Amino acid sequence: MPGDSFEDQQQFSEYYAARREVVRRTAYLLCGDWHWADDLTQVAFMRLAVSWRKVRDRGALDAFVRTCLMRAYLSETRRAWRRREHSHADVPDTRAGPDAVEQSAARSAFTAALGQLPPRQRAVLVWRYYHDLDVAATAEAMGCSEGTVKSHAARGLTRLKQLLGDDLELRSAEMVERCP
Repeated sequence: MPGDSFEDQQQFSEYYAARREVVRRTAYLLCGDWHWADDLTQVAFMRLAVSWRKVRDRGALDAFVRTCLMRAYLSETRRAWRRREHSHADVPDTRAGPDAVEQSAARSAFTAALGQLPPRQRAVLVWRYYHDLDVAATAEAMGCSEGTVKSHAARGLTRLKQLLGDDLELRSAEMVERCP
């Protein structure tokens, strides 16, 4: 943000500090890889930094970052080298307790099932059910029609149910509540 005022830099720093982990977790749900999630998070915030002074409505920052994250993710999924390089690296669960192993297994199973969906279906499910966006907001973030969002959501949920069986509702609730 060279040349911007100190106040602009301070506001951006505060926003970044407050929202970085949420954006990073969302990126992880989209791509299933922490290293790639870090890259996507960085791209989204770099695009925000470049456009910071142009954003008139500070209440729309989350939507702007979501759109940047979505576009970066979908762009990366189109690159052949990204599909080959996917590392499947995961961050170990550091929570203690008797259910930590079971929770970690449920999260891993859900993330693996989510990873088997096409990128746009996966993105719709993350925006609709993890971020609790309505159909219109999801369509706006993805740059598509509401009908496309509805069909991707229906197909994605059907496929997840096939992959996870009857535990879909339980596992998806656990994933949302305990996402790393």
